[in-house]
Amino acid sequence: MSVSIVIPVFNQLHFTKICLESLLPSLSQDCEIIIIDNGSSDGTDEYLSKYSNIKVITNEQNRGCAFAWNQGVKDSIAPWVAILNNDLILSPNWLDGLLSFAEKKGVDIISPAFREGEYDYNIAEHSRNFVKLMHNVARIGVAQGICFMVRREVFERVGLFDENFRIGQFEDNDFFRRAKLAGFILGTTGLSFVHHFGSVTQKMICKECHDNTYEMENRIYFRKKWQLNWFKRFAERRYFKLRERLWSLSERIRYGHTLVEKNIDGKIRYF
Repeated sequence: MSVSIVIPVFNQLHFTKICLESLLPSLSQDCEIIIIDNGSSDGTDEYLSKYSNIKVITNEQNRGCAFAWNQGVKDSIAPWVAILNNDLILSPNWLDGLLSFAEKKGVDIISPAFREGEYDYNIAEHSRNFVKLMHNVARIGVAQGICFMVRREVFERVGLFDENFRIGQFEDNDFFRRAKLAGFILGTTGLSFVHHFGSVTQKMICKECHDNTYEMENRIYFRKKWQLNWFKRFAERRYFKLRERLWSLSERIRYGHTLVEKNIDGKIRYF
């Protein structure tokens, strides 16, 4: 088995259906899917029970993103683990692109290029043209928490996700930071493309569950854990923004696209 795919879900059945409808046709038989149902109450459990080829782990309540990711990683068996948000649409060859990039570049944590926002195009056609243009484009040193594939050795060396991060936010950045410090290579590649609707579960939690304190709590914990005072945070922000701007400008000039694009108010913005 080459890749284990881990997807945590908490309600948002509509998006889970869309995700699985795009995911299943894209996989070969040597992949497994593990879905962690974090206490959904919208019929998600009934819907998932129809799939005999999907392993479902059910929690009685929402234990948070890091906890669910860890459940999936512990239950997985493949040498690679791909962690996905459920508000994604996968292009037909998204996984082949990630595996090809890993083999060619020796990268340990890999993310695809993506467009975020309203889905108003045909992803199969768009991704085919996008990858044709962008297959040699890579951003080494960064990965995206919405979708990333991890070599199992990374977990064995740096550990799992920090469950002190409540609900969601910053657990991905913390893991990526630990991986880089351990000498592992991160990268985002134009060989793979997905669509991201945009943090629909987090927005739902804030709106319907009236829990909007966890992001600040996680931010404070992250800063304290990594001893990030104001000067360190300022320096990192300036460096990251400059690096992103240079990547974006170079990619846009050469190819007319960037590895990170967002549909904002009906207009494509490049990041």
